[in-house]
Formats: sequence, C-alpha cells, structure tokens
Amino acid sequence: MRRLWFIFAQSVTISLAVFFVIATLKPEWLGKPTGMSVVALQESAKGVAPPAASGSYRDAARKALPSVVHIFTLQNVRAPRHPLIDDPLFRHFFGEVPQSEGQTKSGLGSGVIVSANGYILTNFHVVDGADQIEVALDDGRNFKARLVGGDPETDLAVLQIAADKSGKLKLPAITLAQMENVGVGDVVLAIGNPFGVGQTVTMGIVSALGRSHLGINTFENFIQTDAAINPGNSGGALIDSSGNLVGINTAIYSRSGGSLGIGFAIPVSTARNVMEQIIQNGTVTRGWIGVEAQEITRELAESFGLPDRDGALIAGVQRGSPADLGGIKPGDVLLAVDGKAVSDPQVMLELIARQKPGEMVAFKLRRQGALVDASVRIGKRPPLRRAGE
Repeated sequence: MRRLWFIFAQSVTISLAVFFVIATLKPEWLGKPTGMSVVALQESAKGVAPPAASGSYRDAARKALPSVVHIFTLQNVRAPRHPLIDDPLFRHFFGEVPQSEGQTKSGLGSGVIVSANGYILTNFHVVDGADQIEVALDDGRNFKARLVGGDPETDLAVLQIAADKSGKLKLPAITLAQMENVGVGDVVLAIGNPFGVGQTVTMGIVSALGRSHLGINTFENFIQTDAAINPGNSGGALIDSSGNLVGINTAIYSRSGGSLGIGFAIPVSTARNVMEQIIQNGTVTRGWIGVEAQEITRELAESFGLPDRDGALIAGVQRGSPADLGGIKPGDVLLAVDGKAVSDPQVMLELIARQKPGEMVAFKLRRQGALVDASVRIGKRPPLRRAGE
C-alpha cells in the first residue's frame, strides 16, 4: 500500500557499497585542437567559465547554490528511568542501580539563507528537539545557529546565525519568487544535501499546485514536483529557472523512502508569511473558532437533505468557544467565511486561520434547510499538541 514518507532527516547512516568511477579518456580521434579550441582551453585554465549551453540551468544554480546551507543537529536523548529505581524494597535487595547515560542523536537537513543578517529558513522537523544546531555554508564556513521559532503546523522554522569574528556575515541571501508567476510545467531545480553526500542540484517541473489533503501538515498548499528530493533535502530550496526561491522542499511520496518523482514543497508565499511572523513575534498567530468539522459525503448529504456536498459539516462545537458564543451549532453546514466559499473542512480551516483574533467575521450557514447568517469574534488558535504531550 502506498504511503507518504516524510523526509525526517534524523539518524542518517550512509553506507556506500559500490562507487562507480567514470574515467575520462583522451579523445585521440579528435586530432589536434584548432586555434579557437586552444584559446578556450586557456581561458578555462584561468578560471573563466565558458558560456552556458542552450538548455542549461547553470546560471540559475550558480545564483542559488551559495544561499543553500547544510544543517547538522545533535539531540541529547535521556535514557528511560527504571520504574522501580525509587522503590525501597527493590533497593534493599538490589542496592543502588546505576542509571544508563543518555545517548546523542544526530540529524541532517538543508536550509535557505533568506536575509544577509543571518536568518535561515528550513523545515521544523529538521531542527525539532535539537540541542545543538550547526550550519555549514557553501563557501566552507561553519556557524552555530539558534532557533528563532518554529511552526509545526506548516513544518517551517527560522534559524539565525551570529556574525563571525570580523563582525560581518556577508551572507548570500536568496531572491524570493512571486507565486503568481509560478505555473504547472515550469522548470524547477531542487537544491539540498541528500543523504549527506553534499550540495546537490536536481531538475524537474512543477507537476501541480495547491496539493492538499495529504495528511502531512495541518495547513497544506503544496507545490508538487518531479525534481528528485531525498532524505537530507528537507528544508532546501526549490528554485525557478532564474534562480529565485519558489518553495521549501518538505516531503516525498514513496514506497521505499527514495525519490519516485513525487515530491512536495511549501510555496514561498506561505514560507514568507510564516517567516515574517516568526521573526517579528517568535511564533505564528492564527484565527480559531473551536469547531470540529467533517467532509460532506454523498451519504451525509442524503441523510441531511442537502442540495449538494459543498461546505463543511459542523460535527462539534467546543463549549464557550467563539463559535459557541456566535451561535454556531452542531449539524450546521458552514458555507462561507468572510464572504469566501467553503468547499470542504480543509478550506474552512485555512479561511478561519487567516482571520485576525479579535475581529468580528461573517459566517454563512445552512441550518435545517434554511440559510443563516452568524457573526463570530475570532479567537486565537491554541498551539498544536504534540504526541506525548
């Protein structure tokens, strides 16, 4: 059965059994080089690169590569405490039982420099729980990084590195693309550090836009691409043919964990919004009304006597929540938020999240066959509860 594999760059051990080495043989059959060839060889020897061939994306890669970094993390994992360690009877018979020392868990991923003063955008899962974060730049420099903030609901995080001894970073910040200029079929390049082998560029196209309902993140609006994305690419750049940042590589659809040509990137529009909020406030603020919603299936539509399957069925309302105070009831069908149509629960979630807490927003509902208007004061979305919390 097909499954979505996340690119959780944790505990990566690379075992390369066979190396294929391609030997470049001297092409004797070409004969002696012409004068033009000699000049070209001399210029190359002096470090002057020849012009890019037709169809090459060398210039785009050259522009973006310095902005993509490698991220290395260390996490101190505490060993579980023995359940009987404090039991007096146990200690009487067995004495003091030494506790095993904790282990260190390492991980790797990628990131993108988004400002000259040290801000780096990456995936939240790359740095989640890390006690130490180190960033390696394309020019060989290494820096300790701090986590400015993260947003697990979009799987984005912002790091910052401090200035070196000279007091100047001189970081090559990437240029952000405009999402409205990105379309299906556009050529894109994925840049990152797959499996820790080093900076790697792969090419593909934009396969689809607005991918959601994948179960990867709470808020999903992915760019789908067939550019090869593998473990270690997480947090790296997806760029256009001009070298501008289009998205942050996040996940792949795979049976084996390797690339099968279906990769997903968070669009730069989402990344920019989340990044700006984290830099300004250290966190991301979203709207919330306190309801549980479910998709309207054909069976539900028939059961409730609905004319169509548009909207989101309100399955539950939290007591004392903004929705409860605004008069929304279980069994209502939410059709619009602030004048924007709701086609399913995912769209409802995103529309509500865009609203500012404290504002009064108009909701259009269908209740027992009649259209109903409600006004709800938006609340602040609570933090995402993590597993084990």
